[in-house]
Amino acid sequence: MRINPQQLSQQLRRGLAPVYIISGDEPLLVQECCDQIRAAAKKNGFGERELLHAEHNFDWGLLLASAGNMSLFAEKKLIELRAPGGKPGDKGSKALQEFSSLASQDLILLLILPKLDKSQLNSKWIKVLEQDGVLVQIWPVSAQEMPHWISQRMNATGLTAEKEAIKILAERVEGNLLAASQEIEKLKLLNNDGATITVEQLEQSVTSSARYSVFDLIDRALAGEPEKAIKTLQGLRAEGIEPPVVLWALTREIRSLLELGEKLNQGQPIARLVRIQKRQPLIQTALSRLTPHKLEALLLKARAVDSSIKGGSKYQSPWNGLLELTLNLSGQRSI
Repeated sequence: MRINPQQLSQQLRRGLAPVYIISGDEPLLVQECCDQIRAAAKKNGFGERELLHAEHNFDWGLLLASAGNMSLFAEKKLIELRAPGGKPGDKGSKALQEFSSLASQDLILLLILPKLDKSQLNSKWIKVLEQDGVLVQIWPVSAQEMPHWISQRMNATGLTAEKEAIKILAERVEGNLLAASQEIEKLKLLNNDGATITVEQLEQSVTSSARYSVFDLIDRALAGEPEKAIKTLQGLRAEGIEPPVVLWALTREIRSLLELGEKLNQGQPIARLVRIQKRQPLIQTALSRLTPHKLEALLLKARAVDSSIKGGSKYQSPWNGLLELTLNLSGQRSI
């Protein structure tokens, strides 16, 4: 059965399936779908949960072994298998098909995958898992859909907002659902149920409700001020900002620097490329020390941090990776 995220809660109310496949590249929506399934499993007596990471050289025998190793104190078990590559290979394909015959009302598999292409969706192992399971496909929210998504999100928290306020928030977060969700949560804390958020309230929230912002982090790193950048990074962590939001801001800036550097080398004036005047010297300062080769290397590091956020690395903390990335962008450490 294939459903969208909006249909998941209704499906869970009808009863748990033995297999759930969550596929998509939107971290917030993937996390929320997984949280719904975990909560439903816990409510139905699944007292044991085991987490497996299917990276390179993963021993797929562990999946089948986990199915057979039930705790003495739990009668039902939820196995979470995260496969960031999305392609299990021959051994993984066989193990997953074999597991489908073991899954039952007392044993559930929650398989978390990136967005699957057409050939992957038509693969034999997916079709076998789908026979008795549920595949939740998560699609990106486009820039055109973002205001509607924000409006729905606000309504779900008991808030409404002026049309222009929603538009401003959509432009500010630039497609980052997690950042948008956190702004809405802050608005919820500052306003009563049923309140209508005005443009003024929204602008005040996004600019001054937090002591630190990812935009401050970027500006300090671009200016080559590592100590201030690290202090801002620590402040963001202390204020509960999630690592994906910080990574999104850093990665977006690195990509922007690559594009701006290329256009400047073609002779285009910076005043035309960077509309905010106070940011122009920051961009030029950063590009004077960060070559395209170094920026490409930073994108690779950002990818490694993304992997650690998604659980792909057991040993690297996402915050350590973000610290390294911030220092590199500040010019403090060689890349």
